[in-house]
Amino acid sequence: MSIHSRVRKVTTHVLHEMKLKGEKIAMLTAYDYSLARIIDQSGVDIILVGDSASNVMAGHETTLPITLDNMIYHAASVVRATSRSLVVVDLPFGTYQGNSREALASSIRIMKETGASAVKMEGGVEIIESVERILSAGIPVMGHLGLTPQAIHKFGTYVVRATDNDEADKLIDDAQKLEEAGCFAIVLEKIPAKLGEKVSKVLRIPTIGIGAGGGTDGQVLVLHDMLGITQEFSPRFLRRYHNLNDEILGAVKSYIEDVRSMDFPNEKEQY
Repeated sequence: MSIHSRVRKVTTHVLHEMKLKGEKIAMLTAYDYSLARIIDQSGVDIILVGDSASNVMAGHETTLPITLDNMIYHAASVVRATSRSLVVVDLPFGTYQGNSREALASSIRIMKETGASAVKMEGGVEIIESVERILSAGIPVMGHLGLTPQAIHKFGTYVVRATDNDEADKLIDDAQKLEEAGCFAIVLEKIPAKLGEKVSKVLRIPTIGIGAGGGTDGQVLVLHDMLGITQEFSPRFLRRYHNLNDEILGAVKSYIEDVRSMDFPNEKEQY
């Protein structure tokens, strides 16, 4: 029997065992109670309360505007819906960069006020001090390398990262340093598939890819993207499993029509 099918609660240890056994890890984002409850029941291994909530929930162009209070609100809602999946929460922009004490304080707030299992941070060697300080408090940390959306103004573009040898070498070095510091997993975003596979083979900890090819130890997508709720975002790595945008739009239009024609409510739908 596979590891993921027999565990009642996914932990960082379970993820490590899945990598050792060659079992792929499935991860999705969630930001609210209702959808998180459905996702948890599906058997997904990790639920990421991503700072992508800034985009899909609040309508911002980037992930930068979302606050720590916003993330805590979304994460607490998700945790209340979850019994099986490991819940990981993004540390938002400005809550850990350049200040390891603030990074620890932010992480402690997330853990105490949401009940989540871990935090996630973008960056490599430049955030190692923050990673180590957070881990010293017993808080698990997931890393994030490659395309790092919180640094979008530094890069100025969302194109594929680490396509040249120097940047690829730095990514591998950063991944190893994050592993040595104690991260339990690393997200690899929008990098060449061969590099994603190479990093995954070098590391003992699991890698979760998003646009990093099939050689990583798992995959993650933004829920609203893969369900087709959002339509304006169509990168190569995104597979849409549904088109809820059209389904919801059609349902709402039918409701409006029924109200205006006085078909709703009918005699069975009133007291």
